[in-house]
Amino acid sequence: MNNKKPALRIGIIGGGISGVALALGLCRHSHLQVQLFESAPAFGEVGAGVSFGPNAVCAIAGLGLGETYLHVADRTPEPWEDVWFEWRRGSDASYLGATITPGVGQSSVHRADFLDALAAQLPEGITQFGKRATQVDQQSDELKVLFDDGTEYPCDLLIGADGIKSALRNHVLEGQGLAPQAPRFSGTCAYRGMVDSLHLREAFRVHGIDEHLVDVPQMYLGLDGHILTFPVRNGRIINVVAFISDRSQPEPTWPADAPWVREVSQREMLDAFAGWGDAARAVLECIPTPTIWALHDLVELPGYVHGRVVLIGDAAHAMLPHQGAGAGQGLEDAYFLARLLGDTRTDAGNLAELLEAYDNLRRPRACRVQRTSLETGELYELRDPIVGANEQLLGEVLATRFDWLWNHDLDADLTEARARLGWEPRSRGALRQG
Repeated sequence: MNNKKPALRIGIIGGGISGVALALGLCRHSHLQVQLFESAPAFGEVGAGVSFGPNAVCAIAGLGLGETYLHVADRTPEPWEDVWFEWRRGSDASYLGATITPGVGQSSVHRADFLDALAAQLPEGITQFGKRATQVDQQSDELKVLFDDGTEYPCDLLIGADGIKSALRNHVLEGQGLAPQAPRFSGTCAYRGMVDSLHLREAFRVHGIDEHLVDVPQMYLGLDGHILTFPVRNGRIINVVAFISDRSQPEPTWPADAPWVREVSQREMLDAFAGWGDAARAVLECIPTPTIWALHDLVELPGYVHGRVVLIGDAAHAMLPHQGAGAGQGLEDAYFLARLLGDTRTDAGNLAELLEAYDNLRRPRACRVQRTSLETGELYELRDPIVGANEQLLGEVLATRFDWLWNHDLDADLTEARARLGWEPRSRGALRQG
């Protein structure tokens, strides 16, 4: 007599970093049958450099992807290897302080490089391209996702990793009796570009600027704007993002028919930062054809789960990039679900309890990261209600502001989740919020 339980069928919608990382974390388990669906004809990431804090690096390692990441990742060079960012006044590049991350520093990677390295490890046949989800049909004994090509996929669990414009998010919210939620414009736009580091060095020499500012991640701060730089691709390229905020409207809107990303002239970008200092201007003058990005995020959602459909990454908690934490939160989601779903004690009978644990343990933390990401942008741009333009206080706050985010114990969350599932005893004195 064969008592072996049928494999859990898991569908993942979205082939970005979070979705692919989760697929890799799940597909090695024989009790799981995984399919990854991507709407594009091939894997691809929008954007350039992305930063990962110690929490995200831990999640990557926990997913078994640590070596893959280290192969393509960049670190701040010695002797500044523990520096996350140095903080400088935008008007003259005067030093305000630094944020130190021992053992990690500024751990960053080119998005496309990382996704390519992950996708190369996916087993053949696990991914289907050109699959845009349009509808979810969820009944008591059946779950299936329908695609715009007329096909469908029946599964036991459906995971929405399809980004800020998620097709699955409103299904989850409506299932909870809640109103749909669309991305909201933040009032902040970001000019982006990738600069050859040799070109930037030469520009700094012309202006008499210390080349240290090329080698070490920098953040130039000013009223209603800030500019960050950090090296990627082994220091050959400098990733540049220049943020400018319009706070004239309490609820800013972005035209519905306007693209979120477009090319602009260098003159437009330089005009936006008129009056900034030589270092900041020299960086921007090295970007001949910048793109401008309209930054959107989501409100904090009251739930990430409906039935057997669950949201992860930007589909659940898209946030502003000011803490370098958005991709990291998606990886924390992937790590949490991969470890629980990969446990052989997981089956159709306890899936609801597992998803409830995910929602209760991951959502408060992700919401806090969303909230503080917005607040951190205010801090950088001298609009924090307490710190304002007080440079001494600004340096002190930035030195420790991110400790709670980076030092979070992911495995403590998993221990608590297993306790809630009755798999192991709860740790004495465990604290479970945020």
